[in-house]
Amino acid sequence: MTETGATPNLRELNKRRTREAISHAATGLFIEQGFDRTTIAEVAAAAGVAKMTVTNHFPRKEDLLLDLHEEIVGRLARAVTGRAAGESALTALRRDCLAGLDRHDPRLGFSGQAFARTIADSPALVARLRELHEQSETALAEALAEAGAEAGAEARASVATSTGSEADLPADLATDLPLDLPSRPPLDPPVDFESRVAAGLLAAVDRAVFTEVFRRLLAGEETTAITAVVRPSAVRAFDRLEGALGTYAVRTSP
Repeated sequence: MTETGATPNLRELNKRRTREAISHAATGLFIEQGFDRTTIAEVAAAAGVAKMTVTNHFPRKEDLLLDLHEEIVGRLARAVTGRAAGESALTALRRDCLAGLDRHDPRLGFSGQAFARTIADSPALVARLRELHEQSETALAEALAEAGAEAGAEARASVATSTGSEADLPADLATDLPLDLPSRPPLDPPVDFESRVAAGLLAAVDRAVFTEVFRRLLAGEETTAITAVVRPSAVRAFDRLEGALGTYAVRTSP
């Protein structure tokens, strides 16, 4: 039983090590030779693995360099779903962004100048980075829509409990909420217009931070100096959204 339980862990550890070795070898080659001039075969040879092993771990060549793509796409949505009771989406995203700036998070664009230059010199990598940010905004919109569905379900349940009947729902709630919402889990809710707009505004601050960090890295600025300049700008940007989104998507329960 012990061996059976340990095998999957060892297998996952070996997979992670192989993936990291491939990514490390690819990054070195891309920085040295350029992304577009480096082949998958060269990456495989440098990592000491078969070409198929590279493509199994990284179906897209761009993700050999942008290996944090899943983290980039999911970061904003996770900040919202993980917000504390009484905390709005804006507050959660502000905290996450500023903490990322303080620790020089690679997901906010912090990397070496050579790494940043490799991306900037490749149209394919620039396009992939843009795609990741678009996917991040979509994931954020979905998280906000789910938060809205949960809040609506709680409001409906609260009114039903206090009145003893769902028939006594206020008109605005009766209009806005599906009749079967209390009995249906808020899984994969439709992304409503308001959630899309809110996600666009909130993600815009994060993307502007990334762009400015990236631009300053290309110019050769040190990471601490970049944070010192960009952080106050991020604070002001979030402050400007406070009036519109300060009470939006507030978590009402733990």
